[in-house]
Amino acid sequence: MHTNLITNDTERAIIESMLDRNREALIQTARGLSDADARLRLVASLTTPISLIKHAAAAERIWFQRFWAGLEESECDGYSRRDEGTFAVADDESLADVIAEFERASQRSRAIASRFDLDDTKDNPREGNVSMRWTLIAMIQEFARHAGHGDILREQIDKPVLRQPNS
Repeated sequence: MHTNLITNDTERAIIESMLDRNREALIQTARGLSDADARLRLVASLTTPISLIKHAAAAERIWFQRFWAGLEESECDGYSRRDEGTFAVADDESLADVIAEFERASQRSRAIASRFDLDDTKDNPREGNVSMRWTLIAMIQEFARHAGHGDILREQIDKPVLRQPNS
């Protein structure tokens, strides 16, 4: 799926378009990888191509299902706690499964967000009083950052650099 960027429309349409574009950019960093390559740990953290997408699905649930819709954890369609568990991928989950999970969470986020105006606000214990506008922009930032991480991981997977000994 290629998401066309809307550049001349309402503020909301532009923001939502940019968010969808960054969602797709994150998916593209892993698309076509084998399940084994998607799980490669190339950095010290839990960051792998598949775990970035798993984390993004959790971020969708945390912000839209838990925070904006006010759902309890048990009512969410997957992991929705703010901790490192957002990066945990079960052994039996494939890359296709995790991409589908992220796409489902994103679709649900779109539906929830559509019920609020950009200027609607809610109190968040960590960030203070935040608007729907702020949330959408924060998600743009989140997914753009992780797409950048994914680009670097993908580059390491596709074209491994031979490490030269220090001289």
